[in-house]
Amino acid sequence: MATTKTPRPKTLREGSAQKRAAILSAARELFLTGGFDRSSVDAVAALAEVSKRTVYDYFGDKQTLLRAVVDSIGQSLITTIRHTLDDTLAEVAEAADLEDALVAFAMRIATGMLDSGEYATLQRLVRSESRHLPDGGELFMADTPDEALAERLAAFADVGLLSVPDARLAADQFTALTFSVALNRLGSANAAEDPRVRPLVVEGVRTFLRAYRPA
Repeated sequence: MATTKTPRPKTLREGSAQKRAAILSAARELFLTGGFDRSSVDAVAALAEVSKRTVYDYFGDKQTLLRAVVDSIGQSLITTIRHTLDDTLAEVAEAADLEDALVAFAMRIATGMLDSGEYATLQRLVRSESRHLPDGGELFMADTPDEALAERLAAFADVGLLSVPDARLAADQFTALTFSVALNRLGSANAAEDPRVRPLVVEGVRTFLRAYRPA
């Protein structure tokens, strides 16, 4: 009796970093301007100046390519967040310095990242193409400032600067009290364009610290 073999999943090529970047850039442009459904793999290949076979070899199919585009933007934003954390919070050693450092971090993220073209692109792709993404795109939006911030808040708790039973919850609440308040109330978190942003962020940080400073 013949045995039916289960087909092996296709192995994608790692390939040239330059070609991968060109394909991702072309796909991003086409998905934004024409939408996922109207953007063909042929068009992506032509714009990236590679063969259609190369696109398939590197990414497998168009849906995987969309996921790769969204993921690459998300990873770029996470890198920005981590650099900002290092610049603003890495050297904090005294409780008296914590408020100013957290305000500096929140202002940098609010103005430099949440109001950036990269973040707007990520939001737009996730909203418009959610049906083509796992979990409607929520998977990719999970890597917001909260994930990286939670690690730093836990580190502050380890040295006694904060009392943080649940670091991820604390990060979620920090975000809600700072970035989200500005976005929900003003429609923007860019303090360079709206002087009302900073007072909201400062008060949010103070409210957060009242809740999480050690007793």
